[in-house]
Amino acid sequence: MAIQKNSVVTLHYEMFDANDQLLDKTEQPIAYLHGGYDGIFPLVEEALHGKEAGDVVDIVLQPDDAFGEQDPELVRIEDVSVFPVEVEVGMMFEADDPETGDVWVYRVTDVADGKAVVDGNHPLAGMKIRFKATVDSVRDASEEEIAHGHVHGEHGHHH
Repeated sequence: MAIQKNSVVTLHYEMFDANDQLLDKTEQPIAYLHGGYDGIFPLVEEALHGKEAGDVVDIVLQPDDAFGEQDPELVRIEDVSVFPVEVEVGMMFEADDPETGDVWVYRVTDVADGKAVVDGNHPLAGMKIRFKATVDSVRDASEEEIAHGHVHGEHGHHH
């Protein structure tokens, strides 16, 4: 069965940086609803269209097609006294955007002289990513999945 709109696709993927270093890979297959539901990068979805179980796609995504460009406005310097705990590089903090109500995740990238540098960019922002995916299975989505715009069940999204 070939992947088409409203197919439920499970796949394994590996992501590599521009130097072919492995960044991320699936342990369990992920599932998404095919057909423009924002379940996966649009270019990957395009490449997967018409593929069948066992097929492999291997594409390079520019930052705009993957995790976006680095936004310098998302990098801030804060006094360490504003944090409830002793700050260390690598820690993650959530912050609410007062204007939109969105929750941003900030990563601490540096601590020095009583100041912490926090970065709200995705760790892979600004990077060219090679995305290699192997199709695990393809099935038709249920009416409920189509109505909700995502997969239900074993590998899918739960409320």
